[in-house]
Amino acid sequence: MTWNLNTVIGVLVPLVGLGLITAGVVWKGRAVRPFAASRARSVAQREYARDLQRAADHVITTARRSAGDGEPAIVTVEAVVRVTQDRYGYVAVERLHAAAALRQRFEHWRCAVDCVTDAYT
Repeated sequence: MTWNLNTVIGVLVPLVGLGLITAGVVWKGRAVRPFAASRARSVAQREYARDLQRAADHVITTARRSAGDGEPAIVTVEAVVRVTQDRYGYVAVERLHAAAALRQRFEHWRCAVDCVTDAYT
């Protein structure tokens, strides 16, 4: 058997395709984590902060919907901690981090008009 360009390409293309399929199955279509440990830590910290902010947004929205007419919505840090643990799967959420995220979202959504919170205590 002689090796010409068509034979080489005919062998390499399926092998590369098989390698890509194998990588896709192993990584389930996404990169699991960065290779560098420092980058993995920074990604985890950003995800944690983003998840806390999302949980605070969810708690504020839920509290506003459940408040009656003329009543202030009560938004607690414990609710943010609970939502972060339930929805995003964190085992331990620090109360200080949850309070900081709640304060940030509280000011962003201008909740002082119709909400009360314990994030400032």
